[in-house]
Amino acid sequence: MSRVATIPLQRTMSSAIQRSQEKLAITQQRLSTGKKAADFADLGTETVRNLSAHSLLARQDAQSTVAKRVGTTLSLYQGHLESIESATSDLKSQILTAVGTGKAAGLQEAIETAFSQYRNSLNGAEGGTPLFGGSQTDGNPFVPDTLADTATMPASAAFRDDGVRSSARVADGVDVTYGISAGSVGKDLYAAFQTLAQAGTIGETPTAAQLTALQNAVGQLETGLGSLRTVNADNGRKQVQVETLTTRGEQRSLLLESVIETNEDADLGQVAIDLAQQKTMLQASYSVFSQLSDLSLVSYIR
Repeated sequence: MSRVATIPLQRTMSSAIQRSQEKLAITQQRLSTGKKAADFADLGTETVRNLSAHSLLARQDAQSTVAKRVGTTLSLYQGHLESIESATSDLKSQILTAVGTGKAAGLQEAIETAFSQYRNSLNGAEGGTPLFGGSQTDGNPFVPDTLADTATMPASAAFRDDGVRSSARVADGVDVTYGISAGSVGKDLYAAFQTLAQAGTIGETPTAAQLTALQNAVGQLETGLGSLRTVNADNGRKQVQVETLTTRGEQRSLLLESVIETNEDADLGQVAIDLAQQKTMLQASYSVFSQLSDLSLVSYIR
């Protein structure tokens, strides 16, 4: 004889309600976090790929940070080199005018100004560390304080850099060696300033000896400018290389981020639809459960 009872039916409905509640909770979590899964284990077959993508992205971000820092340093080098070139080129033009006319009004002041720019640029720093000092971080790489100091100070004593260059990894398997020493930029130009200093103070009408010194200084300035431009050109090539690698790195980061987002990020539009549907289903389950709970055989036994 079959037994009539409502308890098994209630248990079935209760289990269905629990499953609906669980699905709704998962959907609410996706809505609040914006992620498909709570952890990597929930990604299933995509777990390994996403772990690898996260690792590669972290490494790429670190390399991009280094590349940007190197790019900033190279830009600072360029700024100082161009300042020296501008100052010494103007000085060369004024000396040529003085030699050609025999009049040198204001030339001494121009020499002092150009030397000051030359000195300040060679002693330029980044974060308190001399740019042109190589591995030497204690003191200025260019020693003379005034133009007069160069008259008796040899170039070997005027420059205290060691020529050591820095190296940085800016991409996978790509190390960039960069850095400029004060001596590589300034020694040839130093000879010109030394010649001008040894000529003494130049008045409005230079002496014959001073005119000879000015002519010699023009040749030395030309040689020094050639050396400076060569160094600046090499620095420019490094800038282009670093900028290219930085751009490629940013593109690679975007690709890796896309892989991660595809596998991890939830489709919020779909989540909103699922949330509405699951809420409706749960409300319906509550209503059916309530109606079944009110059923009793007593009401039908007469």
